[in-house]
Amino acid sequence: MHPDIAANIARFPEHAQEQLKKLHFFIDSKVPNLTQKMGYGIPTFQLYGKNFIHYAGYSKHLGLYPGAKAIAHFSPVFAARGFKFSKGAVQFPLKEVLPLELVQDILDYLQNKP
Repeated sequence: MHPDIAANIARFPEHAQEQLKKLHFFIDSKVPNLTQKMGYGIPTFQLYGKNFIHYAGYSKHLGLYPGAKAIAHFSPVFAARGFKFSKGAVQFPLKEVLPLELVQDILDYLQNKP
């Protein structure tokens, strides 16, 4: 994990840190050739030098930022599962189990997007 990302995660309460680390290592293990940095003040994964996906911690949720096209594509799923979302982000409540199968679907979409 990039030292700046580790420092960012360390600012959060323990439960949030666990969720953030779980998300971080899940993404890192599922997509080959990713690099890491802090971008826009939040943890960012890049693929071949271009921003691929971002995430961030907040007091009550994790924000995942896969881009507007991915959000539009998955918005029916987010709505059906009760996740708050906007044009560029989806929120996963910290008090719930992290939906890694959905994150995997988003990663697959991003790797094969039209």
